[in-house]
Amino acid sequence: MASVNKVIIVGNVGRDPETRYMPSGDAVTNISVATSDRYKDKQTGEMKETTEWHRVAFFGKLAEIAGQHLKKGSQVYVEGRLRTRKWTDASGQEKYSTEIVAETMQMLGGKPVGGSGDGGGESYSRSKPAEQSAPASSNAASLGAMDDDIPF
Repeated sequence: MASVNKVIIVGNVGRDPETRYMPSGDAVTNISVATSDRYKDKQTGEMKETTEWHRVAFFGKLAEIAGQHLKKGSQVYVEGRLRTRKWTDASGQEKYSTEIVAETMQMLGGKPVGGSGDGGGESYSRSKPAEQSAPASSNAASLGAMDDDIPF
């Protein structure tokens, strides 16, 4: 049976992106994105809001674009897949971290908080030609195919 590992989030960047470079020279950018859900509490009748934080990793040219254009407070659309990493910490305990490996990013809204440029409407993809990128944008940029098994 086929399976699907697909994540789509729209939210606000929680802190400025962190970009670093692997020994191969490929860029890796990490951000955290907050998504919020509003609901009415059935017992009290008051409106409540919950916020969920998501770790997002960008690779290659998409990482460079995210690192240059996203800022804390920017609204962003991210499409990708979930990946869970396992490692052993200094005390010997196994740790796990789940993050979204971004494949498509679109900057939304106007100027990002504290940023420059228009910050809105441009769509970038790491694995699809511009004419097939989702969501569609006249400013879409093709970034070419990348290896999906990039080590963390």
